[in-house]
Amino acid sequence: MSIDVVLSSLKRNRALAGDVIAWERVPARAARFTEPPAQLDASLTALLQRRGTWPLYTHQAQAVQAALAGKNVVVVTGTASGKTLCYNLVLLQMLRTTASASALYLFPTKALAQDQLAVLSDLMAGLGERAPLNLYDGDTPAAQRAAARKAGGVVLSNPDMLHAGILPHHTRWARFFADLQLIVLDEIHAYRGVFGSHLSNLLRRLRRICRFYGSDPSFICTSATIANPAAHAERLIEMPVTLVDDDGSPQGARHLILYNPPVVNPELGIRRSAVGQSVEIAGEFLGAGVQTILFCRSRLTTELALTTLREKVASQGSPAERIQGYRGGYLPRERREIERGLREGRVRGVVATNALELGVDIGELSACVLAGYPGTIASTRQQAGRVGRRLESSAAVLVATSSPIDQYIVTHPRYLLERNPEHALINPNNPVILLDHVKCGAYELPFEAGETFGGAGRVDEILDLLVEAGLLHVGRSARHWVAEVYPARGVSLRSGSSDTVVIQDTSDPGRPVVIGQMERESAPALLHEGAIYPHLARAYLVEVLDWEASRADVRPVEVEYYTRASVSSSLQVLEVEESAPVGRVRKQHGRVRVTSQATGYRKIKRTTHETLGWGEIDLPAQVLETAAYWLTLEPGLAAELEALGVLLPPIDYGPNWGDQRKAALARDGGRCQQCGARERRGQHHDVHHIQPFRTFSYLPGANDNYLQANALENLVTLCQACHRKTERGVRARGALAGLVSLLRNLAPLYLMCDARDIIVLAEASTAESRGPTVTVCERVPAGVGFSPHLYDVHNELLAAAQELIEACPCQDGCPSCVGPVGEVGPDTKAATLRLLDAVLE
Repeated sequence: MSIDVVLSSLKRNRALAGDVIAWERVPARAARFTEPPAQLDASLTALLQRRGTWPLYTHQAQAVQAALAGKNVVVVTGTASGKTLCYNLVLLQMLRTTASASALYLFPTKALAQDQLAVLSDLMAGLGERAPLNLYDGDTPAAQRAAARKAGGVVLSNPDMLHAGILPHHTRWARFFADLQLIVLDEIHAYRGVFGSHLSNLLRRLRRICRFYGSDPSFICTSATIANPAAHAERLIEMPVTLVDDDGSPQGARHLILYNPPVVNPELGIRRSAVGQSVEIAGEFLGAGVQTILFCRSRLTTELALTTLREKVASQGSPAERIQGYRGGYLPRERREIERGLREGRVRGVVATNALELGVDIGELSACVLAGYPGTIASTRQQAGRVGRRLESSAAVLVATSSPIDQYIVTHPRYLLERNPEHALINPNNPVILLDHVKCGAYELPFEAGETFGGAGRVDEILDLLVEAGLLHVGRSARHWVAEVYPARGVSLRSGSSDTVVIQDTSDPGRPVVIGQMERESAPALLHEGAIYPHLARAYLVEVLDWEASRADVRPVEVEYYTRASVSSSLQVLEVEESAPVGRVRKQHGRVRVTSQATGYRKIKRTTHETLGWGEIDLPAQVLETAAYWLTLEPGLAAELEALGVLLPPIDYGPNWGDQRKAALARDGGRCQQCGARERRGQHHDVHHIQPFRTFSYLPGANDNYLQANALENLVTLCQACHRKTERGVRARGALAGLVSLLRNLAPLYLMCDARDIIVLAEASTAESRGPTVTVCERVPAGVGFSPHLYDVHNELLAAAQELIEACPCQDGCPSCVGPVGEVGPDTKAATLRLLDAVLE
């Protein structure tokens, strides 16, 4: 059955069509060709004519022309538009004119490098080109690695291998670097945040080594559609680039369908499972014989969806094995077999994580279902672009979850369909990341006096620190690496910090097995002793966390509970870099210090979510100095909102409050009565009124109702984290907490990051602002550029939050807007909306 017939059937299916929010049909587009560059070798023209890929599309000809003229190029066109041929033609032309030339292709994943190796190998064979061509990654056998180093020619690799396996051993690659003329960076939109900041420094090291061997290669970059492709490419390579974005490739008609699962609990705003609905829709396509891909956001969800979809397909009379899974953790040969099955049509459906998002060749699929918004518009378009790779019609269905960001996307379809506001942001000069790469660079080559390190300029202060630490020796004209350590081994390109905790399974005492690692700053909340650590769908109990040795010992257990730590955080502004009034709010960004203390944890039953017990966490506080953006209400606005009941004014607890507070702390032994955490030096507990103090209607000088309100039986000791959770129902905190929930979920729309990459805090008053303040902090030490960008899009961000809450059909709050009403309290939705209305007035 054709895809158009299936889509007509879906339109008539009332159970599904009633929840379709938008159905956009993008008409077919004809190819546009242009004359090839005059200097292109005739043998290349003949090869492309034999293969049916001639003449060149407009963007291909423009990219090749610019690259052959010696310019650095970034190509930004749609999925399956022939971007690969842009750089492959430049390479082949280069080899036609300089047989000894070498080239380095860098891909963000090993799977993509494997796929492109096959494509380039086929082209070179058709041309009779004998230049060495090798894959060099973590799966390459030792013997083949030695051969690749010796042969030179064309090397396909990834940033991690370049960082740890090639640059530190550049003397073994001397001929390759001396002849290096071309560097290809594929899918540069993937290099953002921490990873992109590391890559930019990695390229500084690479170009430094090239200069040492006398070469100056040019770059060709490719990218998905983002808001700043040229600026991003220039930030990565620190050289001017020529932008090529006139897509001349043909495209069949495409249907993009936004589907919002029906609400099953109107009061709480709970919707039917996005994964379950995605499986139903994928089953409709597969039942009609349409080859389909279903994207899920996690490995666990992928496996669950695969099992359910196989059962559905089997019930339709088709072999279950024709549906396969595809995710990280599968062996390389398993992945290659699944890819081959998709290309040949033996595999009719695949359930995948974003491991299949990038350009691995998987044939000509016709339907794509996305179980939840992938996190960025670029990823959404990449995943949707995996189908309809010829001129036939295709369909992509985005099934929204209840999360605020998903709900914003499906209720604002133009946002997804018409523009991309996402900026790929990096900060190559982040001091933590820069320090790591200066160490690696010093290991690779001595730093000459006055030498610069790319866009960072002179790094004398860092070099002096390394001299003081005994890692460098000052020679007559250069600083030389003298330490025995191998710095690249301790630096992860995916992390803002090289300080990690190793997790090892000690169930066999004689043979501990490392099963993972975690950034040190996350360990107190997730790897404390007594924590349940989930890994590959298994539960592990943390028996020992050796903080000094950076090691957690775990063992597998069968338990019916999970653990959740209580973490209290405090914020201190260190420096304001920019500040401006916006209406009756002041927006700012700068440097802050976030101090977090894990105090205790609860054991929570999986099925009922009841608390089974609690435990204490005795670990040092974690201090993060980073970048942040914050907004503060002006005093007049705060007073007006207090008068309206949106915010509550400071409370006068009466003349006996100090004595009663001390008595309650003494009675409870200085221990939180919720999680059991003890008070620590510099981390004082709070005393909470069980029945809210305001309900006693105390008026200073008019009555003594404070006596009843402050009675010991109405007071309980809570740590700051538990107190904050307990008071979520109070409207004053609820309005700010609702805004926190909205910003936590909407800010990633503008940052191309995950919600876990930021920390959002609300404070009724701060020492610096003396007013209600909401702060968005970056989780990476020193930041990677998120904060100044949020400062720039301040109005747009708050307007998006207002639109989302106005469009949400729930009554008092739900996971799709300000958070579940049971967590944030009644009236929080209305209070948050009034707060936003006032802020944006």
